[in-house]
Amino acid sequence: MNITGVQVFGYELTYRHGTYVMSGGRAAAAQQSTLVAITTDSGITGWGEVCTLGSTYLPAFAAGVRAGIAELAPALIGHDALNIRGALRLMDEVLLEQRAAKSPIDIALWDVLGQATGQPIAQLTGGIQTPEFPLYEAVPLEAPERMVGFVEARMAEGIRRFQLKVGNEPELDAARTRAVVEAVPDDVIVIADANGGWDVHDAIKAARLIGDIPVYIEEPCRGLDNNVLVARQIPQQLVLDECIVTLDDLYRAKYDAGISAINLKYSRIGGFSRTLQLRDAAQSLGLKVSMEDTWGGDITSAAVSHLAATTAPETLFNVSFMNDWTNEHVAGYEPRSSAGRGRALTGPGLGTTVDESALTPVAEFR
Repeated sequence: MNITGVQVFGYELTYRHGTYVMSGGRAAAAQQSTLVAITTDSGITGWGEVCTLGSTYLPAFAAGVRAGIAELAPALIGHDALNIRGALRLMDEVLLEQRAAKSPIDIALWDVLGQATGQPIAQLTGGIQTPEFPLYEAVPLEAPERMVGFVEARMAEGIRRFQLKVGNEPELDAARTRAVVEAVPDDVIVIADANGGWDVHDAIKAARLIGDIPVYIEEPCRGLDNNVLVARQIPQQLVLDECIVTLDDLYRAKYDAGISAINLKYSRIGGFSRTLQLRDAAQSLGLKVSMEDTWGGDITSAAVSHLAATTAPETLFNVSFMNDWTNEHVAGYEPRSSAGRGRALTGPGLGTTVDESALTPVAEFR
């Protein structure tokens, strides 16, 4: 089954709660998302999605992702669509790194494989281990009382896990975190996520001001080296995220930083295939694992649902259905959460049906 075409589409994703605010002044009410459709000579079309969450969150941005796909796509025409490993090797021969550009192509090929075999991706990658899983929601960086209000509203919808955006002033970040922890029941998990917004000094200061309350600290600084330095000085359990890209990063995170959990964003890592590799390694190392992506809609959430469902229940920590966080739905608002929990889609491949009328064509390669 050969690839006959690669189509690129775009659409705007707006945040359900107004403006999404992170540390360092990073804020947006809308993001540009990119969908890739891979067509084959058998008539099957596979889909993948990547949304970079602006241009200053990670070393990727929407226009750059689309430029990268334009470099990769011509080399893929005529390639066996079912040979996913071969496609990864081919993309690496064309472009060094550019993981976010490769990610939707990899996912689209898994979608093709699932449709060709009549099986959901979760079944193709080893079978469902966690039929139903807990979802978390990110809490935009605001004044402490507004963050508490946000959490209370989401708890009413069934969410029991929250990732608080912090990473600015250590004193105010500590106040934000303590206010939320004091407002929620003991069974609610709270993570203070700086998204790399602190330097080493402020990360240590913030963690010590937060003190001995049940909270995790996530990605305090940019770069693994700085996070290792912070880990040696703080009492809280550490979760790392954006700085984990390779197996080398993962091993260093455990043995040098002493992390207890890892948050895997599949477009940061380079797609579904490479995320499976890191996920399995993390499980074998005895780490808790969260499955998600940088941002996205229905297609992103569908891919995440398969990653989460194939993760061992004793290691699965958090999952995000980002199509619950956004207003636009290009695949029928599937998968859909229920009372703060999610399940993998059961149709072939991703299990989605994309509405092309909701998308804007960007490029086509044949």
